[in-house]
Amino acid sequence: MNYISTRGGGQAVSAAGAIKAGIAPDGGLYVPDTTVNIEPAVVEAMKNENYCSRAAYILPYYLTGYSGGEIADCVRGAYSPQSFDHPEVAPLVRLAEGTYVLELWHGPTSAFKDMALQILPRLLPLAVEKTGEKAEIVILVATSGDTGKAALEGFKDVPGTKIMVFFPDQGVSEVQRLQMITQEGGNVAVSAVKGNFDDAQSGVKVIFTDELLNKRIKEKGFKFSSANSINWGRLAPQIIYYFSAYLDLQRQGWASGGEPVNFVVPTGNFGNILAGFYARQAGLPIKRLICASNQNNVLTDFVKTGVYDRNRRFYRTLSPSMDILISSNLERLLFELSDKNPALVRGWMGDLKEKGSYSVGSGLLEKIQSLFWSGCASDRETMDTIKKTFDQKGYLADTHTAVGINVYNKYREATGDGTPTVILSTASPYKFNGSVARALLGEEAVAGKSEFELLEILSRASGTQIPRNLKDLDKKPVLHGKVVEREAMADAVEEFLGMRD
Repeated sequence: MNYISTRGGGQAVSAAGAIKAGIAPDGGLYVPDTTVNIEPAVVEAMKNENYCSRAAYILPYYLTGYSGGEIADCVRGAYSPQSFDHPEVAPLVRLAEGTYVLELWHGPTSAFKDMALQILPRLLPLAVEKTGEKAEIVILVATSGDTGKAALEGFKDVPGTKIMVFFPDQGVSEVQRLQMITQEGGNVAVSAVKGNFDDAQSGVKVIFTDELLNKRIKEKGFKFSSANSINWGRLAPQIIYYFSAYLDLQRQGWASGGEPVNFVVPTGNFGNILAGFYARQAGLPIKRLICASNQNNVLTDFVKTGVYDRNRRFYRTLSPSMDILISSNLERLLFELSDKNPALVRGWMGDLKEKGSYSVGSGLLEKIQSLFWSGCASDRETMDTIKKTFDQKGYLADTHTAVGINVYNKYREATGDGTPTVILSTASPYKFNGSVARALLGEEAVAGKSEFELLEILSRASGTQIPRNLKDLDKKPVLHGKVVEREAMADAVEEFLGMRD
């Protein structure tokens, strides 16, 4: 299997080449040139295996060119007990009859990004070796909150790499901000960007496609790559947990083999739910992928109308990792559902850049709606859902997971669909403890308390434990204090690389 650009430019590359590059030279995203098909018997054989074994089964389908032994080593290193605080790695929890929560936040940064960003730093050095690359790889990351810390932690002191993370100033939670600006490591840098996530993400894309800058860094012995979900090395590992959740449903007796299931995914950049699309494409019996948005509901409107329009007000919400108006990974879905037509994708992406919107037409919209359903939740609904879920089910959900639960309830009301459903829980409630504590205990109980005082308050009130990686975070020294305008991001990168006086 090779990888091609969604926009049709350049040559096909190996899996290692796609992972090393991150983004295609023409600005498109790498996608497989053939469709993976995992036979039902192969899936059935994984039912009683653990998460690592399942990963070692699935990844070779997508990472051809990596040996089975290399992948197994990467998997064991990524999902070790030293990194993940739950023996099942991604445990499935029963919320109610027919409704289950897949907890993807038991890794070192308490967010689902760890599921991919603990293995990508193991895959990338192998990719560099396999492609004969001699340059030092410079990872650039734009984050809406969770990707940044997960990438920093994963790439910290990895030989042959440097990593710089940009996050929106005032656009992340205090816990997320402190996780990043206290990051240790000899090869890391962090900078806030004045603006929102889309400003940071657009700035990174501009750097990737700046021919003069890329020429200059090449002369200095560097090469850019990405750890954002635009990198196929981020997306492929996420396919695993869809299969794993489905198998755990069977193992627990909550679903039978071959029975279709739904997945609900709180998402802003569309990468998490796109992994579900690829799992379905590979043969997993997924009936419907339910896209859950917050007040920045550009994806909800797109799934309902076929018009993607980022020309709208940007909201800072209680679920900041979803505060996104440009969903980069949607480009991959458009390519797949348009019968791999790069000309159409180029047109839509051109319209998005020039006009801020595009329309895919009724034919493609019909395909999208046959697979996806979408809804959104306001901050008030999010808070109400956190409290109601805890009071009625005894389950403590973070703000993003609460958006998923709320949208799923709307889906059930709208469709009456009783298919067994898995809701992806993308972050520990302790990463957003201010909002979660306020939802549970009320404004008076949390007034005047710092987010770190609220960790203890929330733990006592809920009877749950604070993740080990969040304890004493406020006592760590701040190591990164840079704040830049979007237009100055390239300058910050050159400064980090020692290319400026």
